[in-house]
This record gives sequence, C-alpha cells and structure tokens, in this order.
Amino acid sequence: MRGSALGITAGLIGWFVLVELTSGILQGFYVPLFSDIVTALGIHDSDVNWFEAAQLLLSALVVPVMAKLGDMYGHKRILLVAAILTAAASWWLAFAGDFWSFLVAWALQGFYVVWLPLEIALIFERGRRQKRGTSLTRRAAGLLVVGLEAGAIIGALAAGRIFAATGGDLRITLLVPAIAVTVIALVIWLGVPESEPLPGRRLDTWGFVILAWGLLLVTGALVYMRMIGELGLGVGGWAWVAALLAGGLAVFVWFVRYELRQPDPAVDIRVLRRPEMWPVQATAFLVGISLLGAQGPLSTYAGTDSSLGYGLGLDATARSNVIGVYLVSLIVGAVLFAVTSRRANPRLILIVASALVGIGYTLFLPFHTELWQVLLNLSIAGIGSGALVGALPAAAAAAAPHGQTGIASALTNTTKTIGGTFASAVFGVVLAAGAGAVASQTAASLGGYMTVWAICAAGGFVAAVLLFFVPKVAFGDPDASPDAPADDDEVAATGESKIL
Repeated sequence: MRGSALGITAGLIGWFVLVELTSGILQGFYVPLFSDIVTALGIHDSDVNWFEAAQLLLSALVVPVMAKLGDMYGHKRILLVAAILTAAASWWLAFAGDFWSFLVAWALQGFYVVWLPLEIALIFERGRRQKRGTSLTRRAAGLLVVGLEAGAIIGALAAGRIFAATGGDLRITLLVPAIAVTVIALVIWLGVPESEPLPGRRLDTWGFVILAWGLLLVTGALVYMRMIGELGLGVGGWAWVAALLAGGLAVFVWFVRYELRQPDPAVDIRVLRRPEMWPVQATAFLVGISLLGAQGPLSTYAGTDSSLGYGLGLDATARSNVIGVYLVSLIVGAVLFAVTSRRANPRLILIVASALVGIGYTLFLPFHTELWQVLLNLSIAGIGSGALVGALPAAAAAAAPHGQTGIASALTNTTKTIGGTFASAVFGVVLAAGAGAVASQTAASLGGYMTVWAICAAGGFVAAVLLFFVPKVAFGDPDASPDAPADDDEVAATGESKIL
C-alpha cells in the first residue's frame, strides 16, 4: 500500500482528515444560526458583516506569521497552538453576551485558517525523506479537502437540528463546535508527529510588521468598499478606499525591497519569483474571486423573485439545497484530484481545474433561468474549485525550498482570501448599483449578476493561461531510491501499518 491514497489515510493523514472535518464544522455550523445570534445579541442583520470582516483581517495577518513559526520551530507545535487558540475563542463565543465580546471572539476563532497550510507542510516534510513528498502531498490534499467540505455540510445540517433539540437554547448549541475543537486539539497533541525544522532560523519581525500593515490597509480598504452602501457614504467614502489601497500598495513595494535585503526574510521574494511559484500564487488569488466572493451573489440570485424575468425564486430551504449541491461538487473535485494526481501531470491538473471554473461561470451567461441550469453550472465550477483547493497548497509546498513549505502553503491561503475579499467588495458595489432599477426596488439587476459571473469566469480562464508559464516538469518528485529505509513515522505516513 506504499504511496497509495488509502495507505496515507491509515497513518498521518487520518488525523488530519479529522482536523479538517472540524474546520469544516466551524465554517458551516454558525451560518444557519446567524438570525438567532442577531436576536440574542440585540443587533441589526447588517452587523453580521463585521464578524466576517474582523475574522478576515485577523486571518490575513496571522497566517503568514504562524506558518513561518511552523517552519522555524516545528509545524505540529504551531498547529497545536492554533488549535488551542481556536478552541478558546469557540468557548468564548458560547458565553459572549454582547456584540463587542462576540466580535472579538469571532475574530480570534480565525486561527483555524492556518490549520490546512501547516498540515500540508507536515505531510510534505514527512514524505521528503523518501523523495516522495510531492506525490504524497497531492494525494493527501484531496482527502483533506473532502474532510473540510464534508465537515461544512455536517455543520450546516447539524446546527439547526441541535438548536431545535435544545429548545432554542443558543448557548448550549454553540457549545458543540467548542467541544469539537477542544477534542481535535487533543488529537493533534497525541496523534500527530513533529516535523524537523531547520536550525539557525530567525523571525524577520520587521518584515512581518511591514507585511501586516500592507495587508491591513488593502483588506481594510476592500471591506470598507463593500460597506459603503450600508454606511450611506458618498464620494468621501470612495476617497478613503482609494487612499487605503494606494497606501497598501506603497507598503507592499517597501516590503519587497526590504525583504530582498534580508538573509532570512519573512517571505522569500526570490522564491515567489520562480516560474513554478508565482503562477500558483496568482491562481490562488483568482480562484478566491469565485470560491469566496461569489457565494453571496449566488444565494441572492437563487432567492430573487423569478417574476422579474430572472432569478429562481427559491425559499431558504431550497437555497440551502443549492449550496449543498455546490459543496458536494467541491468534494467530487477533491476526490478526482486525489485519484488523478497519481498518474496525471500536476501542472495539467491545475490548468484543467482552472478552466472548469471558467467554463462553469461562463455557462451562467446564457443559461441561468432554470434551476437545473444553475445546478449544472455550479457543479462544473465546483469540481474545478474543489481540485484547486487541494492542489494549490500542495503545488506551493512542492515549489518551495526546504524550510519554507509552511509559509509557501500559507501564502496560497492569504492570496485566496485577498482575492475573495476583493471580489466580495466589487460584487457588492456592482449589485448595489442595480438595486432599485427593477420593479422590486431591492433586487439587483440582471446586468449586475452578469458582471459577477463574467468576472468569475475571467478569473478561471486567466489562471489557466498563467499556469502555462509553469515548467512542464514542476511539482514532480525527485527520483526516489527504492532501497531507502523507512522509519516508523514514514511507515505510518505511507500506510504500512496495522491501523486499517
């Protein structure tokens, strides 16, 4: 079973599937409860946007730092710290009684975002010894995404049922994810082996401070842009957005120049400029546009009254089913990636997956009036997105030098998050511009939705083109020695154990 996906699951990856299952539960559990959370906190529906904004800003800031610390001191150690912090925030959420307390706890829960990059780094470092880290990581990444999306489905389905079973007791309901994360912290502590960090590393503190300021300015500008309509701001609001974006870009220029002078930089710009690395990071940004930014427009389009000549007019339950189909397609894409990565060229898989995202959203332009059309389009795009979610961190780890796998994998998450934030802000403006132009006075115009779909499609196709710049032999294993001895941990990672 050496090297097979099933064998990997029998060892180290089995624990990580549980971790990602918990991560998915966190991402899916709270969404169905937002209306009840709003009532319990005594806030307005629009205030929920601040939860997402706060968590987004924190994750953008801490993920690169935590990943670098993993490269320096051991990926398991930092993974355990991130799990403990997430568990503490989840318990805080259950007992938070006011908006500001809940907001801080919700932001701190965003430490779970670093779990997947650290897991990818651990898998890659375990397989590197036998020169099979790349192929092991690709196959394992698909399984981790399956666990993630399955957890999201389980969390979304379980939340409402648990809330009803407890007689509408929100506090008891919110204890469930807190308990789940606490258990998974114990799993990491007891079941996950440590990686071997390179000695003599140092933390480029000033580099991370500069990077944090750049990310804070850019993501803050994008969040502010999305909320301009809600805050009732005019030209002055757009001036602030432009100033924040310009400031963020200037800080990034400063960051690049500073990092090029450092012996052990926070982010190795020279590595990012490699032909096997920069297209991967660019693809992560572009796929974030549709994966993270298009979900809100999808939900509102599905609920738009079809008497307007577009929209599906679905109720909340039917809209949930549409989202469920999309999540299942992500799982299918992740499984196909795990299976095909054993034989197909990794570069080709990335290109095909990106093209599927483009094709799926392009089909929305002529075909969007019937439910089956929307489901078909989403399924095509979802298969491509599911493959990319697993493929991109693995590809970044494969392209990174020894000692930088954690930060390379984490940067795909950061760029994907920025892409999703950018898209969410732009889509909000585009859709708001058409509101009131139709009979309902609240629905966005069809032209607005067409623009959203066109941008998502363009992101997929541009990513596919950029990936042609990756060398054909990238992301492959070096020649493995068949006589290389395996230690106990390597046996666990390859499945030569009695666990199954």
